[in-house]
Amino acid sequence: MTQQPPKAAELPPEESIEGVAAERTEVVSHGPAFLCGRPLGEILKLCAGLTQEKLEEALSQQAEKGGRLGEILVGLKSVSEEQVARALSAQLDLPFLARIFPDEVEPELVKKVPINFAKQARVLPLFAEGEAVALAVADPLDTAVLDHARMLLQQNVNPRIALGSTIVDAINAVYDRAANEAEQLVDDLEAQDLDTLAHELEEPQDLLDTDDEAPIIRLVNSLLFRAAKERASDIHIEPMERELIVRFRIDGVLQEVIKPPKRYQNSIASRVKIMGQLNIAEKRLPQDGRIRIKLAGRDIDIRLSTIPTTHGERIVMRLLDKSSTLLDLGELGLGPDTLHAVDAMVRRSHGIILVTGPTGSGKTTTLYGALSRINTPDLNILTVEDPVEYQIKSISQMAINPKIGLSFAAGLRSFLRQDPDVIMVGEIRDKETAEIAIQASLTGHLVFSTVHTNDSAGAVTRLVDMGVEPFLVASSLTAILAQRLVRRVCPDCRQAYSPTDEELREVGLSKAKLLELGAAQVYRATGCAACNRNGYRGRTGIFEFLVVDDAIRQLVLKNVDSSSIKRQAVDNGMLTLLEDGARKVAVGETTIAEVLSVTQEDL
Repeated sequence: MTQQPPKAAELPPEESIEGVAAERTEVVSHGPAFLCGRPLGEILKLCAGLTQEKLEEALSQQAEKGGRLGEILVGLKSVSEEQVARALSAQLDLPFLARIFPDEVEPELVKKVPINFAKQARVLPLFAEGEAVALAVADPLDTAVLDHARMLLQQNVNPRIALGSTIVDAINAVYDRAANEAEQLVDDLEAQDLDTLAHELEEPQDLLDTDDEAPIIRLVNSLLFRAAKERASDIHIEPMERELIVRFRIDGVLQEVIKPPKRYQNSIASRVKIMGQLNIAEKRLPQDGRIRIKLAGRDIDIRLSTIPTTHGERIVMRLLDKSSTLLDLGELGLGPDTLHAVDAMVRRSHGIILVTGPTGSGKTTTLYGALSRINTPDLNILTVEDPVEYQIKSISQMAINPKIGLSFAAGLRSFLRQDPDVIMVGEIRDKETAEIAIQASLTGHLVFSTVHTNDSAGAVTRLVDMGVEPFLVASSLTAILAQRLVRRVCPDCRQAYSPTDEELREVGLSKAKLLELGAAQVYRATGCAACNRNGYRGRTGIFEFLVVDDAIRQLVLKNVDSSSIKRQAVDNGMLTLLEDGARKVAVGETTIAEVLSVTQEDL
């Protein structure tokens, strides 16, 4: 009697396909020896729980339409892509890579394989292995791809199976020429005459796909890619008397990156202006432009601004990653009670909801989060912005254009003839826009907008200062959300410590209050490789939410100052910015120093 192979559940952990985890690139898994050469469907039945019915359905579809069995099974959602890859590894007796570490890939091998071929074929050379090259490949049965790889590398290849997504992620990382190349390019510039090189090429579809060797173009491309990789929101190119400085704004803080030679300042500026379709001959007037590029497959929209200074043209580029997903209200850092109150307000049928804070405090992101939450087919939502930063499906968005007379007020006025339910106005800057927004809210529309004030109560007095009658403000305004952005302390290197009474008092806490919030210690920033040695990684919001109730309306009608309105709101239970920041300190999200840096006006 023939002995049956053991079932997957009976396989020893070190032999089970699903039980093998690669901790480094070279640590790989094969299947158990008895699986080698068996039909793919049989292996998946043994190791991935594939049923006979699903296998027969896939085989029937394969016989009818052709194609690979594994791809058909993934399409039927009978097994996962990883289960098919691991089964192929066992069938062909090839190693399976659960993960590829970019720092272990040999750069000299990567240079031989163009990135466009690597992405399209989903292959990546890893390291030399005797007389051959270890090659990560998503489809080991595609002999044409393997032949092309041999030709490019001029060596035999030893395939290793990996998921296509794993290979593409590794490709984007190892072909990153920006992390160290910018400094090298600056050195290369010293030996070359580059006065006209900035004009040579049109913009490539993906900056990583270009094989251009002009150092100025490569330098600018590498800076853009490095900025996107390091999550920079802005790139500053600043001419000084004797030097040129490039700085990135990361998590709200400017950090110096490189200092290209001063004599190549004009070439760099010309290259950037060509990308933004600006007039390179005009250096005496400010100019604004836009650059649309792809970086490692991500769509990046760049707002470009140039101004003349005494030492040359100063350039600032604001990066907007259009491929990033919009944050929901629940992901912005709102506390549970505040989130519940905000969610109830944004679902009302009329009124004005304002978001306040300084430039760069995330006001637009919050408004987009609110719109996304109520974006349903039964609502007509219109926005007028400066500019449209993110496109939201099913919402009509319009950018203002002052050159042709399309202002916030003009756009808002035209919206009222478009049968809207919800209107978002990018910013209330003047009396005309404020009055039209108020009229819209009083006639049954829900209006979202922003105002530049330090806190929530200040928004009321700002509208009155614009010339809006207090009774109109009181009757239309329903809620005001003030916010700031604070940097998150890096979870990998944060250091717990017991704060002094004075430190706690600065943020309105005490040791008893700290214990009440469930914390005995707080954290300070230190710095590690994961956070670029600055101790922080990412940002979150701190908020104060003022609901305009009857008591607040009476104060608005009396035209009192913002301090009186704020005191009443606190009596009603409103958490101030400082108090919300203190709570985030207590739960270990940020530091005392960071909260104090953005809430000085609350002290």
